[in-house]
Amino acid sequence: MKLTSAEAAKVLRKMNDDYEALLAREHASEVFVAAVSENVEDVRPEYDFAKTRAEERVLAEKIRKLKHAINVFNSTTEVPGFGMTIDAMLVYIPQLTRSRNKLAQMKSRLPKERVEAGFRSASNIIDYRYANYDIEAAQAAYDEVSDRLAKAQTALDLVNSTATFEYSE
Repeated sequence: MKLTSAEAAKVLRKMNDDYEALLAREHASEVFVAAVSENVEDVRPEYDFAKTRAEERVLAEKIRKLKHAINVFNSTTEVPGFGMTIDAMLVYIPQLTRSRNKLAQMKSRLPKERVEAGFRSASNIIDYRYANYDIEAAQAAYDEVSDRLAKAQTALDLVNSTATFEYSE
């Protein structure tokens, strides 16, 4: 079957949910408590060890196959306009985000700020913190990184929602 990365993520999420539900059902029924006065067979929950193990193996294999297909797709599919594959973009976007966040702080700083006295409140000495860079350059860098980040996210979203890969269960 052909899937986009966005579709594959939804299928994978459902598989993982099914896997967790299977494990939760098993956990709830693999042991039980019965009072001495009860007939053990009357309170025994339904549980088939071999069947549960087989279901778990099948689901785990499907998850591995789909994750592998996604990984191959991500490592071989190039994002147009960026000269890098999806997996590289998945590293690049958080790097841009960190850079943008740092530049947001820098562009917001005043060239000269009074430092709060703290413990020296009785002192007549006033300290100032000075920006050791051009705040306008920080603003320009912020704008450039923000634009690049938006373009990278949009390009990645487009590839993830349009490019397909083959997946077979």
